[in-house]
Order: sequence, then structure tokens, then C-alpha cells
Amino acid sequence: MTLDIVSYGRRGPGGQLRLGADQIAQIQRTVGRTPEVMVKVSGGGRDVGGVEAHLRYIGRHGKLQLETDEGLAQQGRGAAKEITADWQLELCRSQYKPKPAQGQKDTRAKLVHNIVLSMPAGTPPDKVRAAARVFARENFALQYRYAMVLHTDQPHPHVHLVVKCEHEFEPGQRLYIRKDTLRHWREQFASLMREQGVAANATPRQVRGQTRRPYRDAIHHRLRALRAFGQLPPSDRTGHRPPKTSTFMRAKLESVLQALRTNRGTLDAGKETMQRTRQEMVADWHAVADALRSQGQAELADRVERFVARMPAVQTDARRMADRWKEAERSRAPARADANSSGPRVR
Repeated sequence: MTLDIVSYGRRGPGGQLRLGADQIAQIQRTVGRTPEVMVKVSGGGRDVGGVEAHLRYIGRHGKLQLETDEGLAQQGRGAAKEITADWQLELCRSQYKPKPAQGQKDTRAKLVHNIVLSMPAGTPPDKVRAAARVFARENFALQYRYAMVLHTDQPHPHVHLVVKCEHEFEPGQRLYIRKDTLRHWREQFASLMREQGVAANATPRQVRGQTRRPYRDAIHHRLRALRAFGQLPPSDRTGHRPPKTSTFMRAKLESVLQALRTNRGTLDAGKETMQRTRQEMVADWHAVADALRSQGQAELADRVERFVARMPAVQTDARRMADRWKEAERSRAPARADANSSGPRVR
């Protein structure tokens, strides 16, 4: 289980669950579907060239200012090189390892972590940047060098944060990011957003009844580019080169279609585990509802039960993709029928 809801409370006399004010507030935000923050690690450079390339990318090749841990605002095409030189990345121990040959796994340690702090569309970008500044200062200042930049070119404002892995004064002490670290960072960033006056929450997707895992950045960007191209008018598509498809999604779709054609396959692989996790989560939510009623929070307990009742059914990604394909085929069938009926008759 990613998170046991009941573990947030304390057991009183007789083993009765007691929920504190902070836990009750968390429950209210969750069942009220308060916007969720996102904190993720999107890779990290293993050599100086890779770090410079990423800094140039998030700085939009000199168009955006890169804020550093020293309070400086670096901008221009040479900003990325200045930052990497200031961080002395070429002196990191991992730089002595040779670059792997093509096709081999890169086992070199990361020089930096690339972290993204994001909020849903409609969030004031200046609030996101202010919360990100405090987040970076509280977690990394005087320990790990960092640089950050705000992006507003997408509906959801987000901050790219690049953090050096080696400690500034103790080279042997590296920054490791584990699942518990990400969970703590999400909760911290949500709290900082609330301090900015923005409603924000941080709960695992299983707690909210979501079974779909988010795609990796590369897949997400490919799918977004394909959707944008598909929404262009036919006259505009001729002047644009079609974006590349995601090899991962293409292989996944081919596997689903093969299973549909042959009636053999694993469209529901993993569903049993997902259902077991859902059952445990629902049991935890019911325990929370009982605890709320015993503490005089009957209305919130009813909201918890309605929240659980409205959770979507457990479904694997393969089954979801198959259902969408079938629906698309049904919608295309009338168009094909009209095209065949309007065609010339052959005697």
C-alpha cells in the first residue's frame, strides 16, 4: 500500500482510532477533490554536456531567467555554461568513469537531479514560483547547489528545478531521492501552496481511487504533440510535419489489437492485484468514516462514504485502451457505410 489512511490517526483507549485536526483537514481536502500538486523527478544529467543541454532547454536557450541558489538571475545563451562551471561539475567523482558504448546501460552516477514542481491549470504562476523558491531553499540551500525556472507555456504552470547531487561541503554525501522522499516533498509543496493562498492537496492516486499510472515524460510529450497535430484543420496539416509516434504506445496498441483479434492475451493482467489494493483502501476509508462519526463528524463521514462510492471501477490500461478502440470503431462504422453507399454502383 502506498498509503494507509488509518495510519494517519492515533489509537486511543481500547484501540479506538482518533483523528487529529490535521488529519481531518487532509480528509476534507481529499474528499472535496482539492487540486493535487505534482512533484516528479524527470531524469538527470550524467555528464557536464548533458547538464548544460538540460539547462539550455529549460531556459529556452537564453530567453528565460534561471534563478540560482545564490539569488542570481542568469540569462542568455551562456547562462547554462556559467552555472555548470560555478558548480564545478567536472570535479565530481563520477566524471572519471568512461562513457558507455552505444547500446550499453549508463552506470555513471547522476551529476544533477531534474525535478518538476507543478500545479493544475488556472493556478497563478507567481504563486507557484514563490512556493518553489521556499521549497528549494528549505530542502537544498547551503547543501546542494540548484537552479530553477518557471514555465508558463503550458496550461499548468510548473517550475523546473535542477539540483546538484553532490553535497557542497561533504562530497561523499549525495542526494538520494526515494519514494518516501517524493511523498514528503509533495506534502511539503502542497503546504507551501496553501501558504500562498492556493488550495492544494497531496495524496497518492490509490487513495483517490485512481488506477491509471501517469506516463513518462517522453511518452506524454509525444502524445500531446500527436493530439495537437490531430486538432489542426486539414488545410494546416499539409504545412506541418507529422510528429513522431511513441514506440512504447505503438507496441502497447499492437499488443491490445492482437489480443482483440485472437481473443487471446492479457488485457486484464494485474487487475487482481489492483482489486486487492482497492479493497484494502476502501476498508481504510470505512474505518476513517467510523472514526469521524465517533468524533461527532457525521457530515464528513457521509462525504467520505459518497467519495468511496463514486470511485471509478478498477481497470487496466490495456482494457481501457481496448474499450476506446472499440468505441472508435463503432463511431467510424457509420462513416464507412455512408462512403460505400454513396460510391458508384458496379454492374
